[in-house]
Amino acid sequence: MDKPILDIVIPCYNEETVLPMTAPLFLKKIEELIQEGKISLDSRIVFVNDGSKDKTWEIIQDLSKKDIHFQGVCLSRNRGHQNALLAGMMEAKDKCDITISIDCDGQDDIDAMDKMVDEYLAGAEIVYGVRSRRDTDSFFKRFTAESFYKVMHWMGAETVYNHADYRLVSAKVLKEFSNFKEVNIYLRGMFPLVGFKSTCVYYERKERIAGESHYPLRKMLALAFDGITSLSIKPIRIITGVGIGISFLSFLLIVYALISYFMGSVVPGWSSSLIASCFIGGIQLISLGVIGEYVGKIYLETKQRPRYIISERTDDEECKGD
Repeated sequence: MDKPILDIVIPCYNEETVLPMTAPLFLKKIEELIQEGKISLDSRIVFVNDGSKDKTWEIIQDLSKKDIHFQGVCLSRNRGHQNALLAGMMEAKDKCDITISIDCDGQDDIDAMDKMVDEYLAGAEIVYGVRSRRDTDSFFKRFTAESFYKVMHWMGAETVYNHADYRLVSAKVLKEFSNFKEVNIYLRGMFPLVGFKSTCVYYERKERIAGESHYPLRKMLALAFDGITSLSIKPIRIITGVGIGISFLSFLLIVYALISYFMGSVVPGWSSSLIASCFIGGIQLISLGVIGEYVGKIYLETKQRPRYIISERTDDEECKGD
């Protein structure tokens, strides 16, 4: 069996502080795996510049000139972490046998790649990197993250608990995954839909090496909501159930009002009427908001706009130099 070609796909957004520190670590890992005879000499590290506003792309260009293992693609504008990751994997799928996606900040344990490659050589097509614990997270982040995975499971979405976007995926899986054309993507929940043999590798996450996280609470909530609306229609079914329940309670109140009227014991109830009106109005607005979110996603899907546009590749510059 030929040694597999590995592409490590790394999305980058304003990482000029941390990239010079983590790039040598990724290169060292590639060289170790090559020396151990697990992967091919043609393996690469593919950086995806997600429309950074700092010197991230210049650093990637400089790295590609210094070592043949470094490659880079630049998106025409910022498209978000998930689209940048997808762009890197789609670029790699025809040039390698396996990809490992990992963030640039050095928090994910790079040494877990050894176990991932071993699992691939043993027959797995997808290997999920799963956090064994969340000691480095604040209580709030740990609580919200774990709650999110539980909610996703309750919603019927197939996700891997405590898995983010650190995973090994074979080219065979990526070629099938390329048939998924939706714009509203949530990769953590979409790869289980593809199928194929999969397994998990557990690791401990570290503190960020340098710089600040580019995933504040606002972006985390947006990603969570994208994941729910991308993978489940249960919120709409919940709205239907709530509507049926409220309708039943309203019917009981009507019966009670009629009985009270005919018995002559009607008492003006301004407070109860106001509370009921506000409650029903609030439920209606929330329901319209959730339904509107799904309608908006359908609207975006029908436009069939590209999920990302690649403006430059370091390979293009090398061709110009030749």
